[in-house]
This record gives sequence, C-alpha cells and structure tokens, in this order.
Amino acid sequence: MGDGKWMTESRYIFQFPIFAPMDVFGDALTDFYKTGVADVVLLHNSYDDPEEMPVDFFFRDEEEMPALELQALHMCEGKVLDIGAGVGSHALVLQAFNVDVTAIDVSEAAVNIMKDRGVKKALLQDIFTFREKFDTILMLMNGIGLTGTLPGFKSFLINLKNLINPGGRVLFDTSDIAYLYKDFPKPQNQYYGEVSYQYEYKGKKGNWFNWLYVDPETIKIMAKETGWNSEIIFDDEEDQYLVKLTLV
Repeated sequence: MGDGKWMTESRYIFQFPIFAPMDVFGDALTDFYKTGVADVVLLHNSYDDPEEMPVDFFFRDEEEMPALELQALHMCEGKVLDIGAGVGSHALVLQAFNVDVTAIDVSEAAVNIMKDRGVKKALLQDIFTFREKFDTILMLMNGIGLTGTLPGFKSFLINLKNLINPGGRVLFDTSDIAYLYKDFPKPQNQYYGEVSYQYEYKGKKGNWFNWLYVDPETIKIMAKETGWNSEIIFDDEEDQYLVKLTLV
C-alpha cells in the first residue's frame, strides 16, 4: 500500500508502546539508551511491506512532542496512570508538572530505562491485571491499540471502570487508518482497524501481536454501549485523534 510509512503524509500511526513478546524492541531501546545508536528495527505488518521504526522517537522531550500529546499531558489531573509508558518520556514531562504519575509497561527493558531516566513510579505491569484507581488514565502513541480487536476494545472499556475514580477521565489517541485502503478493498472478515505486527531487530523476531486503530464513530458507539461519554478533544487533520472518556 505504500503510504503507511512512519513519515508519510505527516502521519505517525505506529506510535505504540512496547508490547512485544521476547522484548525484541526492548533490546533496541536498551542499545540506543546505552550508546546513542541502534541497528535498524523492522516492523513487519499484516497489510504491507516491513517498515523501519525510528528508535530515537521514543526518547523525545517535551519540545519534540506534537500538539496532540502536549494537550493530553496538560489535561492530566490528580493521580495519573500512564499505560504503555515505554521509556517514560510522557511520565517525565508529567513529573516536571508535579503530577503524581505511575508509569507501567510490559517490557522489562523499558521499565529499567524509565527508572534510570528518573521516573519515580515505574512498574513492570500488565494493565489487564492491575488493581488500583486513578483520576486520569493516559494512553498515548496509539496505546489503546493494545486491546487488539474491537471485542477486546469493548471489554477493555468495561474493565477500565475498575481503575477510574469518580469524576475521572481516560485520555487516548488513535488513528482512522481507512486511508491505507484507498486503493485497495478493506478486509471483509474483520474490522479494517485490526492489524498485526512483528518486531525484528538484529535478526531476531518477536511473536506476532494484534493491534487496533479505531475510527471516531466506532469509538462513540462502543463508548455509549459500555457506559462512557466520549469526546474528540483534538483532531490533527491527519486522521489522528485525541479522545476523552468520562463515565456516564
């Protein structure tokens, strides 16, 4: 399809946190953190040729973050949970704002880097087994994709109720990837935003894993079905959106 690359048409749809069995991408993060360089990371996908993933992108500071992410960070209130925090770039910005933030990731390498970079509450933790309540739940860089499928997204919205305090909010960004199929038919046997990825680094490949991109109308429908109010807070006009959820 050709136009799903990282930099094509200013779209950054593959900005997801670390979620790879064998932690192949964690190896690349560690190399970059220790030496300032990393070999090429290939991201295999279910819809096109493999793509190169820029590792330095995950080590951005506040000045390098797009307006969508900065707006989300400024909307964080109270006790914050940063899900899929990667190497802690967003958590470090929140700490600089004097926000009480807990950053979690399933990559041990990423969590170790977070701690070394100064994230105070960095946990090796799977969100699906986490049991604590927060005022803001943050999932940037398409972090909602970890739900994998539309049924997974719906179940996740239901379970999130156990993690949010009264009056709290969930903030996440996602992309409508319909544009990938402008010259090709959309999949007939699944939602077009359900894709699969596999990391490759230094000849080592991780397992394939599912990832989800959700269009705004589907978000609205599923939020309503699961007891959430949904609001599009920011639209970058490049098919990427910042969403706020609050309990009905």
